Amino acid sequence: MKRLAIILILLASPLWAVLPDEILPDAELEARARDISKGLRCLVCRNENIDDSNAGLARDLRLLVRERLVAGDTDEQTVGFIVDRYGEYVLLKPVFSGSNIFLWAAGPLMFLIAAGVGYGYIRRRKMTETEELSVDEAARLAELLKN
Repeated sequence: MKRLAIILILLASPLWAVLPDEILPDAELEARARDISKGLRCLVCRNENIDDSNAGLARDLRLLVRERLVAGDTDEQTVGFIVDRYGEYVLLKPVFSGSNIFLWAAGPLMFLIAAGVGYGYIRRRKMTETEELSVDEAARLAELLKN
């Protein structure tokens, strides 16, 4: 049983994501490719980088990164090419610019609005005074409590 668990863990791990035929012979370029790949999102697996994904699209992206590096592109040019082609969603850490500013600010802004509404609601409830019961209401309440 223990051997089966070890085999399943090894098969489920991302050790096999980057295939041997994808690895570049130049160790420096391969290190750059791995570094770039860690920041790119697999579009199939969502929150997994393309180095850890076994999806076919992740393989295509890994090959594209290596192809661009072999062609002489810098790291920034390679990432820029992929972002131009697939959109900013491909970045695991999106940039803080343009339309993304609204998305970055939306969470804290919604929290502040909710906290203000909650504070106002609680404050209004505390400020309302309770009315005293009339004589008839007090008598009726006492009668109900006796039974």
